[in-house]
Amino acid sequence: MTTITHTTQDLTFLEWSHIRTSSGTAGSFLKSQSNTNGKKKYYKLSNYDSRKGIIGHECINEIIIDRLLSILDVEHLNYELINADIIVDGKEFNTYLCASYDYKKKGESKVALDNYYDINKQIGESPLDFCKRMGWGKSIDTMLAIDYIILNRDRHGANIEILRNSRAHTIRLAPMFDHGLSLMYSCHNDASIKKFDILSDLPCNNYIGGRSCLENLGLIQSRDSVFPNTLTSDDKDTIFDGLEKIVSDTFINKTWEMIFERYKHYEDLRNN
Repeated sequence: MTTITHTTQDLTFLEWSHIRTSSGTAGSFLKSQSNTNGKKKYYKLSNYDSRKGIIGHECINEIIIDRLLSILDVEHLNYELINADIIVDGKEFNTYLCASYDYKKKGESKVALDNYYDINKQIGESPLDFCKRMGWGKSIDTMLAIDYIILNRDRHGANIEILRNSRAHTIRLAPMFDHGLSLMYSCHNDASIKKFDILSDLPCNNYIGGRSCLENLGLIQSRDSVFPNTLTSDDKDTIFDGLEKIVSDTFINKTWEMIFERYKHYEDLRNN
């Protein structure tokens, strides 16, 4: 299961770069990396505001979805959640951040799907049809289902990557990654969480399909479930283990309700 380190770690040596949010939300997402004995470790923060500090919980979302995907047996990038002291813009903060390691295998290089599609597409071929021609249809179906369940607002063309090994002549889709802008990421307090409609179909930045995660379920051709495993009510404890020390019961209960109800809705649509 995804590791959570509650004991504060001193990561004040990290230098953070600003990445503007692609969805137009206020603030920035900051990223950093370290290199120990030739092994790179990548870090990212939740939404950061230069006046208010770290105001988001996107890193918490990453851990929740990491565990969800593990339960469903969907290939994905694994994250750690770390309590750390950091310095941003000369100011010290204590926060929970995400850490991960490189998912490329030896000899592989990566390229964003949108760039690879632009170079290799056939005339009139959509990104979805291109992926099917490349043999990635099943993985795309799984992605569309997951993005509906978690209401992922930011599956743009660079949040899907292609991994290539020119010597071995292999090419594959990268494991699923970057799910911070999902669930109730825009809710920063219990009052807004309570008001959130868990079955809402908010406009989303989807490279494959349209701006509706619900309508994108119609692009899935298989009548069989795209998930090797099932999600049950007993999985709540596994998904939120250790998070009760970080977020409120309101956050946990509403997030679980959202995930489980949207999962059941996907299964109901598939069976009807």
